[in-house]
Amino acid sequence: MRTTIEDPRFEVRSSRPGTGLGLFAQVPIQKGDFILEYVGEKIPTAVADEHPGKYLFEIDSEWTIDGEVPENTARYINHDCHPNTEAEISEDDRIEIRAIRDIAAGEELTIDYGDEYFDEFIRPGGCKCASCERGLKSPHYKAAR
Repeated sequence: MRTTIEDPRFEVRSSRPGTGLGLFAQVPIQKGDFILEYVGEKIPTAVADEHPGKYLFEIDSEWTIDGEVPENTARYINHDCHPNTEAEISEDDRIEIRAIRDIAAGEELTIDYGDEYFDEFIRPGGCKCASCERGLKSPHYKAAR
C-alpha cells in the first residue's frame, strides 16, 4: 500500500510487518540535514495525556503537538531503537526532524519514540523495529522493569 504525499523526496508505503506504513527517502539525505517538520494542532499537554491518539509529540510539560492531521508527513516515521533521525524542538516550539547519519535513497526514516511511548505502546507487543530484528540491543530493554 502506498499513500500519496506532496513532497517528492519521500514515499509513504508499507513497512515491516506489524509496523504499518513508513516514510522512505527517495533521495539521499546527509547527516545533519533538516528533513521535515512534525506538524499538527498545538494542545495542552494535560489534554494530550487523556487523548487516545498515538500521534502526540510532547514539546514540554505545557504543550504537545497532535500530529494526526493529513499534512503531517512526519507521522509516518516509524520507531527504531537505533534511528537515523532525531527531533529538535526550536525556540518557537517547532519540531524539526533532522538526519543523525547519512540516509540512502530507498531507506526508511526512523526515530526513537522515547521511553514513555515505548513502555506504553511498543514493549507490550515486543519491539518490531529493524534494529531489534537484526539482534541489536535496544536501549529501552535495559531499562525494563
